[in-house]
Amino acid sequence: MKESPGGSRSDANPVIHLVIYSLFFGFGIAIGITLSFFIDDSDVPQLSARYSSSTSPPPIIVPFSPPPPQRKGLSEYLKPLEIMHDMTDEELLWRASMRPRIEIYPFPRTPKVVFMFLTRNNLPLAPLWEMFFKGHDRFFTIYVHSPLSLNWSAPPPSVFHGRKYSQQVEWGGFSMVQAERRLLANALLDISNQRFVLLSDNCIPLFNFTTSFDEEGSVGRGRYDPRMCPFVTEDQWRKGAQWFEMDRNLAIQVVSDRLYFSFFHRFCVDSCYSDEHYLPTFITKKFAKRNSNRTLTWVDWSRGGPHPLQFLPSDISPKLLNRLRTWSKCTYNDRLTNICYLFARKNVVETLDQLLSLAPQIMYF
Repeated sequence: MKESPGGSRSDANPVIHLVIYSLFFGFGIAIGITLSFFIDDSDVPQLSARYSSSTSPPPIIVPFSPPPPQRKGLSEYLKPLEIMHDMTDEELLWRASMRPRIEIYPFPRTPKVVFMFLTRNNLPLAPLWEMFFKGHDRFFTIYVHSPLSLNWSAPPPSVFHGRKYSQQVEWGGFSMVQAERRLLANALLDISNQRFVLLSDNCIPLFNFTTSFDEEGSVGRGRYDPRMCPFVTEDQWRKGAQWFEMDRNLAIQVVSDRLYFSFFHRFCVDSCYSDEHYLPTFITKKFAKRNSNRTLTWVDWSRGGPHPLQFLPSDISPKLLNRLRTWSKCTYNDRLTNICYLFARKNVVETLDQLLSLAPQIMYF
């Protein structure tokens, strides 16, 4: 039997179709793989966002705005340094000698009185001073200079708490002058401090705070050393109490002095007692018109000798205190007054109880 010609063609068609389909399928896979290397994945979210924008608005992006910087101005300069710091004496005196040339202050300021206590012991009469200072916190600052060997500190809430620093001082030696300048320099770091009073640990106030600070021979020249000439001549040599009161401008002059300070350091030693001569001589020579030639601290030398009289409990009475307060006559701002002494020295600790009881009726604090 003969094969039909049409039968052989029908058997070949499926094979041809399969080959053609396989070629198309393989060609499609090859194109897909090739295109995958050229399409950036980052385009995908952009495309989706572009298509979704027709249905929802894009989010509103608010730019970040940092807070404005806090103004410091003069705050760092005006902030008083801590009592304890690591400045050397040279650094301290240099820092304290700075002064503004513009006299009008560009900020609110309450002038203060500085009470600088140069002590050999603790402050045995501190309770009396606490009464004196009470209610006047905005108007005073306290600095206490005590020996290194004295382990004493005032507990809170005393006005003396945290106001002490210690350095070695030889009583009667030149280190007393250094201690005075160190007290002044530390106090000058606070721009609010305007009046400076140096007191001992046995001083007492004779008047209340408002009355005291209302804003409205052979022993002397025999200690002179000729080697100080010509900077300090014998007729310029002065002797006086080391306890003083001065204003800020004069205090800056004292801590800035290097010439006279060096001469006294070299030539006024041992029995010269430089603390009784340096400031009286320096102030009289350089600022004589600003020197009142008197002291604010009352002391009794009537018995003579190298040391003044000490007040004992048997000495304290209303009569004595009134005599110390108003017995003398002097001038203040060219006006005659009987308020000449604001403080009295050499009160032993045993007098404290009597002073505390008499203060409200005699000193009015």
